[in-house]
Amino acid sequence: MRDFAERLIAYETSASKSGAQTAAAFRICEKLRPYLANLMGTTGYGALLSRALALAVAEAPGLREVQVNANGTLAGVDAPEVPVKSEDLAAGSVALLAQLLGLLGGFIGENLTLRMLRDVWPKLTLSELYFSNDDQT
Repeated sequence: MRDFAERLIAYETSASKSGAQTAAAFRICEKLRPYLANLMGTTGYGALLSRALALAVAEAPGLREVQVNANGTLAGVDAPEVPVKSEDLAAGSVALLAQLLGLLGGFIGENLTLRMLRDVWPKLTLSELYFSNDDQT
């Protein structure tokens, strides 16, 4: 799942003018929010994102300052209270996205997850839009 998350971040980074991978990962979560909130409600999406964040913190402790707001947005991303190295935050953002996509794939299935991602990013190519069989969350 990490490889898929990295491909999605690379796509979002190239599509954006900012070029920052960390910002792209958090922007992806924000773009997914309305779709997932429609599917499972704002509270359900917030719970899913909170669980993904808890799992990602185990991999990337730099995410400890990041929190999920009641509306499902992420807080503490732009200006964490405790300074975090940019490379730690970048690794954490990949871990967060990989965990979110892994949980989502387990919750609604890979096919529906890929279909939803295709709706959000219609210009994704088929080579960018796949989960490999050896992906692990």
